[in-house]
Amino acid sequence: MSKILVINSSLSGEASVSRLLVAETVQRLQATEPNAEITYRDLGDAAIPHLTSATVAGIRAVAETQAELAAQALSDELINELKAADVVVIGAPMYNFSIPSTLRAWFDHVLRPRVTFAYKDGSVQGLLQSKRVIVIESRGGLYSEGPTKAMDFQEPYLKTLLGFIGLTDITFVHAEKIGHGPEAREIAITTAKSRIAQAITPGFMNVLKA
Repeated sequence: MSKILVINSSLSGEASVSRLLVAETVQRLQATEPNAEITYRDLGDAAIPHLTSATVAGIRAVAETQAELAAQALSDELINELKAADVVVIGAPMYNFSIPSTLRAWFDHVLRPRVTFAYKDGSVQGLLQSKRVIVIESRGGLYSEGPTKAMDFQEPYLKTLLGFIGLTDITFVHAEKIGHGPEAREIAITTAKSRIAQAITPGFMNVLKA
């Protein structure tokens, strides 16, 4: 049985385009494997706490205090969810040209030395592999091309963070220009749904078991 980890990070609730498209993605994944086990992690409703001077040692060093041990326990929980997953679906709206701070806090807890990455022979080795990642990127403007592409600190950042821990099989789905009015929003959603349908073919989940 395949396992799917679904991460939403939008703060917009039912109005969120990324949440709508994440749901579409999960529905299509379930159509390819109805018995897949799904774990949901909603960072918009239940935010991961940002690391502070009182908690950071729980991730980056040796946990000793109660606060550090609590941070380490949360990190263990999030990493175990990630390790167990065959497919990871991430809803990542663009906030101020990058990702929500809620999603950044999640990454701060799962990018953990000696657990999800390690330094070896002067280079970094990602310790999580053999997973597929689908990232839904909703954007108010057009950032995949043209003069504003240089302002896209969302996709390159996500690609770097995921690749750092060994996750390189990534499909990015854009829903762009959603801030340009209702018609542009609907076109963006329709286009993104088509891209999702193209990405998730009938044998999508079976490839993971090969």
